[in-house]
Amino acid sequence: MDISKTIAEMKNDPHFAENVGMILVHNGIVRGWSRGDRTAVCKMKVSSDLGKIEQIRQDIEAMDGIYKVAFEARSGVMVPGDDVLFLVVAGDIRENVKPALALMLDRVKAEAVTKEEYFEEGSV
Repeated sequence: MDISKTIAEMKNDPHFAENVGMILVHNGIVRGWSRGDRTAVCKMKVSSDLGKIEQIRQDIEAMDGIYKVAFEARSGVMVPGDDVLFLVVAGDIRENVKPALALMLDRVKAEAVTKEEYFEEGSV
């Protein structure tokens, strides 16, 4: 996702300025280490359920104060440094936008994305 382009497209909406005072962005990246014990990760296999993420996007966009939500979720075998998940949440005030982004991220990770880390080259 080109974040600048996505935000520019949101701003082209004629009702943007009257509804948006904040945009938050999440850019999830493949880490070079395992979250549990910091073991070096050489690659990661990711599966993203785009239909489920779209359902979550709609739920978040329906929240009070939220105007637009965009996402890009990738699937496949990736290496440390690769972008995996982009979330963009636009809304009225931080008291609405911050929890909306946090909820979307938590739901996507819990309900729609699975990942498998590989610690040795050639294991996928």
